[in-house]
Amino acid sequence: MASARAALLRRHCLAAAGGANPVLFSGHGLRYRKLEVILTTTIDKLGKAGEVVKVAPGHFRNHLMPKMLAVPNIDKFALLIHEQRKLYQRQEEEVVKEVRQEDDDAKQQEEKLKEYQTAAKCLDNALLVLRRFISVGNELRSPVTKDEIVSEVARQLNINIHPDNLHLPSPLASLGEFELPLRLPRDIPRPEGKLQWTLTVKIRRK
Repeated sequence: MASARAALLRRHCLAAAGGANPVLFSGHGLRYRKLEVILTTTIDKLGKAGEVVKVAPGHFRNHLMPKMLAVPNIDKFALLIHEQRKLYQRQEEEVVKEVRQEDDDAKQQEEKLKEYQTAAKCLDNALLVLRRFISVGNELRSPVTKDEIVSEVARQLNINIHPDNLHLPSPLASLGEFELPLRLPRDIPRPEGKLQWTLTVKIRRK
């Protein structure tokens, strides 16, 4: 389809710039006048795409027109070039917008990853202290659940985590210090010298 349109455009150009067209010269035996054409692309020392310039008819027929570098300066071609330039400009703006959006998304992702890593380091270095009543020996009257630990992390450390981020198969039922594994995004580098991020929880007598 594109090649057919290009061929049709060339035929129109030939018709508009034919060798014996009286528009191109003032009379038989006289030198050809300069022909006004619209550049379809920027050409060094000639002009920018969309500009109307004057060239020798032979240069147009033999060089510019076959390569579709220019078209005759008549209404139908002027309208065509104008519409094409608007289309290309819109496409370029959309591409630039997409690139900027991708850059913004990548930057936001990088900033979010830094926030996660900062929070992970804070959790790993923290000592979360909870006080509970005991019943017999070191046994707690009521075990400490995962939801309670998540709530205390938000209260004491000002960090919000999801219960799924904390690996706690069963509630803590006695006094003591516990190192609980954290399930964090894989994008966050592991702590130096450790296999995983952890949260230390210490339960004291109330």
